Amino acid sequence: MLIISSREFNQDLGRAKKSSLSSPVVITERGKPTHVLLSYDDYQHMLTQQPKITDLLALEADIAFEPSKTLMTLKTVDLD
Repeated sequence: MLIISSREFNQDLGRAKKSSLSSPVVITERGKPTHVLLSYDDYQHMLTQQPKITDLLALEADIAFEPSKTLMTLKTVDLD
């Protein structure tokens, strides 16, 4: 994976585009990753790999969930 600064990206866009055909290119600003350049095919593949919310909601797997008990106290209210 190629990691380049935004300055390098602006100066050599061709290199970044060519590199993105084989793997994502990470673009940094002040040393921090801020953008990723992907080929269009990789982007389309990524989109098809993400599950749809309807599929996730339709899962029949049992999910263990035990909420903690909450102690509640009632206070009397004077409405006069």
